[in-house]
Amino acid sequence: MANTAQARKRARQDLTRRARNFAYRTEFRTAIKKVLKAIAGGDKSVAQAEFINTQSTIDKIARKGIFHKNKAARHKSRLSAKIKAMTA
Repeated sequence: MANTAQARKRARQDLTRRARNFAYRTEFRTAIKKVLKAIAGGDKSVAQAEFINTQSTIDKIARKGIFHKNKAARHKSRLSAKIKAMTA
């Protein structure tokens, strides 16, 4: 248990940040799933529209430092490749 005022404050801040980061990670996963569902549906235009929304979400999360920028780039690249591989 935290014994100093500083340590108690850090513990409070950690709980707040942990909850916020958890919400961002959940938002990230949901966005990815929406694009994958659109790809599975077979409609390329819908998949591209979802991908545009997902890109901004991924970039926001990377900018905040929840995920590393390379992880964000990797996810965007793989989703983009799956959309390009769809039949036009």
